[in-house]
Amino acid sequence: MTKAEELKKILSSKLRKILDMANLNYELLQELRLRVEKPFVILYDGTEFFISERGQLEVVMENAYIVTLNDIKETMEYISSFSLYAYEDEIRQGFITVQGGHRVGLAGKVILEQGKVKSVKHISFINIRMSHEKKGCGVNILPYLFINDQICHTLVISPPGCGKTTLLRDMVRLLSDGDGVHRGMTVGVIDERSEIGACYKGIPQNDVGIRTDVLDCCPKAEGMLMMIRSMSPTLIAVDEIGRREDVDAIAYVMNCGCYILATVHGSSIDDVRNKPGLRKLVEEKMFKRFVVLSGEQKPGVVETIFDERGSVLYDGRLDRVNEGM
Repeated sequence: MTKAEELKKILSSKLRKILDMANLNYELLQELRLRVEKPFVILYDGTEFFISERGQLEVVMENAYIVTLNDIKETMEYISSFSLYAYEDEIRQGFITVQGGHRVGLAGKVILEQGKVKSVKHISFINIRMSHEKKGCGVNILPYLFINDQICHTLVISPPGCGKTTLLRDMVRLLSDGDGVHRGMTVGVIDERSEIGACYKGIPQNDVGIRTDVLDCCPKAEGMLMMIRSMSPTLIAVDEIGRREDVDAIAYVMNCGCYILATVHGSSIDDVRNKPGLRKLVEEKMFKRFVVLSGEQKPGVVETIFDERGSVLYDGRLDRVNEGM
């Protein structure tokens, strides 16, 4: 099934017709925003557009199609296969992953029970984030992550929206499959937000490698301990660490002889060092490699790779200067 078919399968009949007339390249389509009584908005090739009822992309909203409550209701019926109750656990977390790995974020009236989110009803806002794999984006990084053929504990540091999850996914795939230099290894992915493997009915929609096991929609700290106990991974991959319980679980995993590949928000090692929970892991040199992504280039571009002593192993800025010469 193509991306166009996967997307149109979950949209209201009116929105399908509009997209048919828009004649989009679905490899460039990043997000669709549906808000009741608000303009139909998409993020396309890095630019926000309004879509008219005739499928024309507009930079101003005067001619934009206005999303109706029926559009939202019909779309939710297709997303949930006409059974919102069956997706109650996902809705409680604020999103549903659909076929193809596309993630549907939801917002509306939150229902609480004993201070915790029980469900979301009167859903009036939908954000569909299209799943795009960039296979091969981790190839040039991998050689820097090994010492004497042994993978290192690695932390990817990235500002928001700079491709850290995309890079993490490809690194997992490469480490799991192996190549002509390194054997494939058993990888455990803790996919709390269902963005790495993008599981649909328990099956990853993204290629995460032949030796990878995924705990989908599982809290990171609890998932790391579960994975160690149940699946005996060589390496555990986890996205967006930061909480104290995450750090404690990472230290436990490391002490069990399992390797860690993790990401965190930040723009430098100093940013990470200033996070109270992570400071100890940095200062005690538990991570042996730090991969810093650029905040100014296209997603997934590596700025610098450091070792635990802060020595520069790779400087992507020099590579880009040389390429431009």
